Amino acid sequence: MTSTYGEWLRARREALGLTQEQVAHDAHMTRSHIAHIEAGRRIPSAEDARSLDRVLGTGDVLSSFRPQGDLGIADHFAVARKLEQQATVIREFGLSLVPGFLQTEGYVRAVMRTAFPPWSQEECDRLVVTRLDRSKLLDDPVRPVVWALLDEAVIRRPVGGPTVMAEQLMHIVRMSERERVRLHVLPLGLGAHSLMQGVLSLMWFEDQPPAAYTEGAQTGKLIDAPSAVEQLQGAYDLALGDALPRLESEVLLRSTAKDYGRHD
Repeated sequence: MTSTYGEWLRARREALGLTQEQVAHDAHMTRSHIAHIEAGRRIPSAEDARSLDRVLGTGDVLSSFRPQGDLGIADHFAVARKLEQQATVIREFGLSLVPGFLQTEGYVRAVMRTAFPPWSQEECDRLVVTRLDRSKLLDDPVRPVVWALLDEAVIRRPVGGPTVMAEQLMHIVRMSERERVRLHVLPLGLGAHSLMQGVLSLMWFEDQPPAAYTEGAQTGKLIDAPSAVEQLQGAYDLALGDALPRLESEVLLRSTAKDYGRHD
């Protein structure tokens, strides 16, 4: 469906005699993003699809027939989810929550219970399955290469209570010990750091330029403009330089999990 959508978009653009660069300029997107949509590698956001409809004079066709992401995936995250599955390298930063693909079931359910309006049990079960499905990207023992940079606030906030947090932290430790995930923690004592304005995911690929994804409450944004991605990579590197080394980060998570265990 994604490739068919992209082919139709390209045919419409060419019929109007427009280049990818012209469409990108008028739709306030990057040329590379247009190219990836046409090649079926990316799904446009709802906002991007509306912009393309406006520029190409297609009414609401591109919006109405926009390929949908997985069930239970927020609309603003659908595109990033597709890219996550294609990435060869992923570097995540968690500001207040454990990154989605590292979350345990108990942790996921605790997060879901904070939704407003509340979800039904059936909706919650479906969303939990979808969230846990993201962890499959770690099934391969080598690819993608994953780094997880966590603000210490992530491990100090008792999401779901002591038992859930102890299990969650030890899950991350085991992933780090297996060298499946490169773990680093930004200590609270550091104070201000270059990533404290929000969560960030950086992704690299074999056949396309790197991309970044940032997210806030009820919103998310995929960034593929080279200069913007490079700036975010620099911010990540700057924060990483202030983080605890991997072994010290593992020790911190282990001791914190042990402290949570004492509250059982």
